[in-house]
Amino acid sequence: MTPANWAGLIVSIIAIVTAFSGAIRWLVKHYLYELKPNGGSSLKDSVSRLESKVEMLHDLVIELVKK
Repeated sequence: MTPANWAGLIVSIIAIVTAFSGAIRWLVKHYLYELKPNGGSSLKDSVSRLESKVEMLHDLVIELVKK
């Protein structure tokens, strides 16, 4: 292989690695954003609402069992 071919191969590999790492970084940033409360529409907020409703249902079942 000529030096020009080697240079092209190295540049191609660097471009692929850079694109892959950029995509991974974007995905991680996007998913971490979903785990922070933001006033109602994030995954964290949905889980918190569900937890509070399950606690209320649990308390109601406990009260019914005691009767």
